[in-house]
Amino acid sequence: MITLTTIAELRAQLDADRASGLRVGFVPTMGFLHDGHVSLIDAAVAANDRTVVSIFVNPLQFAEGEDLEDYPRDLDADAARCEAAGADYVFAPPVEEMYPRPVDTVVTVPDVSAPLEGVHRPTHFAGVATVVNKLFAIVGPCRAYFGAKDWQQVAVVTRMVSDLSIPVEVVPCPIVRESDGLAMSSRNVYLSSAERDQAPALRRALDAGLAALRAGERDSGSVEARMRAVLSEDAPGGVVDYAAAVSADGLTADGPLAGDVRLLLAVKFSKARLIDNDGLTIS
Repeated sequence: MITLTTIAELRAQLDADRASGLRVGFVPTMGFLHDGHVSLIDAAVAANDRTVVSIFVNPLQFAEGEDLEDYPRDLDADAARCEAAGADYVFAPPVEEMYPRPVDTVVTVPDVSAPLEGVHRPTHFAGVATVVNKLFAIVGPCRAYFGAKDWQQVAVVTRMVSDLSIPVEVVPCPIVRESDGLAMSSRNVYLSSAERDQAPALRRALDAGLAALRAGERDSGSVEARMRAVLSEDAPGGVVDYAAAVSADGLTADGPLAGDVRLLLAVKFSKARLIDNDGLTIS
């Protein structure tokens, strides 16, 4: 495995690979890798001839007061996990390589970005879309693998790729969970012992929402109330930013729930903010 830190080096390597007829898989990450990230690398390695993993904590997607400086980092451990999973390249650029001057060009996907996370972190998805667009321009034509835990992020990136005719296939991958149902996240390390005990309530809340849908409930407000009730009872240390039952594509609820429905949660503990989701198709 080769670790690269400059855009020119990575472009040259991947252009040569594609010129030889090799298919490229790409896993964009912010590092501090866990088994969920490794599952994305596994999927990329299985379907492509070359796999590149980017490790870059993107300052554009952090608002003032968020955890940019404290975000967990361990590049050596990340590189070892990438190599063990079969990745061919790690792209770990410094901030000045990605942003040698203040960024004046910002990519926005307003409709998909506006609800849910957009309400609570209004600048977040502009930062995500901008850095992902830049990474796609650097990596070139590829399959790009994203975890479904960040469902709204997948929707934003998929819409951006479609709207801008970017030669990238976005591949969503299943959420990887701890044995008690908590979705794996780099930010789980922020949880205190008591908060960690409460955090699996997110999974239970989703299960309650899914059970309501399976029982015939089609009112989004009623499904959301079921989820909030579980969170209130089982995670009293958390503050619910949202508990939503929406269409999987548009992330809105207009009228009775139908078709592909997504349940999404965001809960803030003292330092960790956790998100999770699950879905159901209603015929």
